Amino acid sequence: MPVTSKQQPTMLLVYTHKITPRLNYIFKHYFVRILQIPVVFTTKVNEFVAHNGPKITYSKTALGSEFFIRSHDLLFEQGINDIDINISLWDDTPCFFAAGENSSIPFDIFAAGFYLISRYEEYLPHVQDIHERFPAEESLAVKNGFIEKPVVDIWAYKFLELLKEKFPNYTYENREFNLISTIDIDVAFAYKHKGIVRTIGGLINDILQFKFLNFWYRLLTILNFKIDPFDTFQELLKIKKEYNVNTLFFFLIGDYTTFDKNISSSNNRFKSVIKSVADYAKVGLHPSYFTFKSIDKLKKEKLRLEHIINTPITFSRQHYLRLSIPETYQNLIDLGIEQDYTMGYAKVVGFRASTCSPFYFYDLDFEIQTPLKIFPFAFRDITLKDYMNLSPEESLQKILELKATVKEVNGTFITVFHNETLSENEVWKGWSAIYKASVLE
Repeated sequence: MPVTSKQQPTMLLVYTHKITPRLNYIFKHYFVRILQIPVVFTTKVNEFVAHNGPKITYSKTALGSEFFIRSHDLLFEQGINDIDINISLWDDTPCFFAAGENSSIPFDIFAAGFYLISRYEEYLPHVQDIHERFPAEESLAVKNGFIEKPVVDIWAYKFLELLKEKFPNYTYENREFNLISTIDIDVAFAYKHKGIVRTIGGLINDILQFKFLNFWYRLLTILNFKIDPFDTFQELLKIKKEYNVNTLFFFLIGDYTTFDKNISSSNNRFKSVIKSVADYAKVGLHPSYFTFKSIDKLKKEKLRLEHIINTPITFSRQHYLRLSIPETYQNLIDLGIEQDYTMGYAKVVGFRASTCSPFYFYDLDFEIQTPLKIFPFAFRDITLKDYMNLSPEESLQKILELKATVKEVNGTFITVFHNETLSENEVWKGWSAIYKASVLE
C-alpha cells in the first residue's frame, strides 16, 4: 500500500493591479507566517476568474462578487510620505485605513499592518529620547491605547473568520503558541571579579552611603564565604531543563563605559561562565551602548564572543534597546546576524511593531525584505518594576495578561529578564517566582 504524504493546503490566489515588494512582503506575513495559508499573486483577470480555489481581490475596484478588499495606496508607493491616519474600531479592536462599504472587510489591514510592522513611523521626523531612541509615547500604538494588543495578529484572525464564511470547504491549519525566555546579562556578577580598583571603590562607596549591610555582603562574597547574588546561571539553566523552556542568553561583553558596566571579557571566570551557559543553551550578543551606529564596535564585540564560545553568533539584542532604524539593522545584516530581539520599548510593555509574530525586517530605504528576522518581545522585568512602578504581584498580573493576549492568537510570547532578577536581593525580592510563573505554559 503506497504511503501518502500529508496533503498540502490549497493556494490562495490574490488578484491585484500591481505586485510590489511591499505587497508581497505583508501578504506573506499575514498568510504564511500568521495564518499558515500558501499565497500566490496574479495581475491577470482571466487567470483569477479560472481559479477554482479560494481567492481574493486586493485593488481599488472589485472584478465581480468575489471576496474584495479595497486597497489603500501605501503598498503601491515608494519612499516615505506623511500619511493621514484616523483610528476607528473594528468591533472592539482599533484599526485604520478604512476601506469603504464595498469592501468585504472594513479596513485595509494589509496596508495598516505594513505601516506598523515596517516601523514606518520611525522613519518620519520625531523627537528622540535621551538615549537617541524612538520614544514609545511618539508611537501610534501608545497614543491610541493599543500598545498591549498585537493588533496585526488580531486583525489576521478576524479576517480569517470572514474568509471561512466565503470558503467554507477550505481547510485551515492552526499555528501553535510559542514561548521564548530571553535573559540579558548586563552585569554577570554583583561583587566578584571586578578588579582591585572597582572592588575597593565599591566597598568605600558602601561605607560613604551608609550601606553597611551591602558592605558586609560584598566583603563576604569577595572572600568566597557567599555566592555572588547575580550568579544565577545554574538556576536559570535548571529551570530551562526542568520546564523545557526555550531560553536564550545575551551577553554584554563590550568595553567598560558609563552605560556598560559588565566585567572585562578577558576575565577567565567570566569566560568560563559564558562557555558553561553555551554548553546548555543558545548564546547571543548584547551589543554595548555605543554599537547602535558603529559597525566597527559591533564587529569587534561579535568576534570577541565568537572567540570565547568557538561558535558563530547569529542573534543579538541591543543594550538599552538602542535601535536606530534602519541603520542598526543594516549593520547587523552586514555582519551576518540573522535574528534580532530588540523590538520593544524601554518604558512600556506591549508590542512595538503591533505583532507577536516574528517577521523579517523590511528596509524602506531600499524597498526590500531583508534576511534579518525580528523577534518582538512583550515585556522586560525592568520596565514593570522601575518604569511602571508595579509591585511583584502587579507585575505578574500584567505578565499573565500579556501572555493570555498572545495565546489568543497562537503567537510567540517573548519575555526579557536579567540574571540579577533571580538574585532575591532587596531590589528583586519575590522575582524568582515571577520568572518561573512567566515561563510555565
